[in-house]
Amino acid sequence: MEGDLIKTRDWLSPLSWLYGLAVTLRNWLFNVGLLHQQSYDIPVISVGNITVGGTGKTPHVEYLVRLLDKLTKVAVLSRGYKRKTKGYVLADDDATAATIGDEPFQMKRKFKDIYVAVDANRREGIARLTTDKDTNDVGVILLDDAFQHRYVKPGINILLVDYHRLIIYDKLLPAGRLREPLSGKSRADFVIVTKCPADLKPMDIRVLTKAMSLYPYQELFFTTMEYGEFFPLFKEKEDEAPELKGHNVLLLTGIASPEEMENDIKIKCRSLKTMTFRDHHAFTPKDVEAINDAFERMESPKIIVTTEKDSTRLLQTELNATIKSAIYVLPIRVRFMLSQDEELFNNKIISYVRKNSRNSILAKGKNARSANDRDNPGHRTGTISFRDN
Repeated sequence: MEGDLIKTRDWLSPLSWLYGLAVTLRNWLFNVGLLHQQSYDIPVISVGNITVGGTGKTPHVEYLVRLLDKLTKVAVLSRGYKRKTKGYVLADDDATAATIGDEPFQMKRKFKDIYVAVDANRREGIARLTTDKDTNDVGVILLDDAFQHRYVKPGINILLVDYHRLIIYDKLLPAGRLREPLSGKSRADFVIVTKCPADLKPMDIRVLTKAMSLYPYQELFFTTMEYGEFFPLFKEKEDEAPELKGHNVLLLTGIASPEEMENDIKIKCRSLKTMTFRDHHAFTPKDVEAINDAFERMESPKIIVTTEKDSTRLLQTELNATIKSAIYVLPIRVRFMLSQDEELFNNKIISYVRKNSRNSILAKGKNARSANDRDNPGHRTGTISFRDN
């Protein structure tokens, strides 16, 4: 059910009050203009949240990439969390998770024709993307995890809310997981409740819509995560992956919310063993040794399953040949719960990008695909959860 993974520590509420006071003051300084927000003459779309932990930012940014990449030149700008570099970095063929961060590296591997850049200073990053000769043909910038980065004023602000950790039931840090008071959701143009159960009923959607209590100018959407076909990490994708049914699975994750993935895989395989690390965890030689030992102790037939984000960091480790041949990556994609919502969302995004494009032809809507184009991500054949389905 909604909010089922929320855990609060009420004894820390006094500290939450002090934290909330500081965040509220900061937001007030932006609201009254004492801290300056910068607008741009190029479409800028921000995707983020107001909670600590994963809400599905990367899959939703990837959805936008698929929606817009045939329309204009797309750039994704991220902070590059836990990278080992500083300042502005534009991803190239030599980029790694260490140089740009695991999530930006994941997107660069999947979408070769887009620009992926990282910079903790988003204003500086936007300036470089729009003026550097290598990237100044950019047509839209997608800001990954930038809802709290208020120095940039995006044209569309998308707030993601985890169905299992609804912000309306949560508390401020450190008692809960909210980065700012619930009132912060008022800055969003679109609010998306993510990770919804696939069998969410229309009545549930109506109840949640009322509970979210949005303003008339805000749009509310509901999405779920679908698994694609898992593929080998260290072999060619054309190699056929084994079915989960009948296999013993070692699930290897370093993400913020692994519980849902664990539950999904548990019912599909013979047995499940999990190795859970912190979000964005950098695998060490000691970790590799532990993975080797855990896999060796498992009964055959056996495989290792991991996430796309974790796979970017595993590529940098010294795994033995047996482990490499057994690791498979399970990708996820976003699907809107209601087809009419998907069409509405796509149309609004495409309309905004067209109207605010620096490209006069694109602004007039010429040579640009519509939301009903066959390449639209919402009109492709849906994926199934696992091969043995």
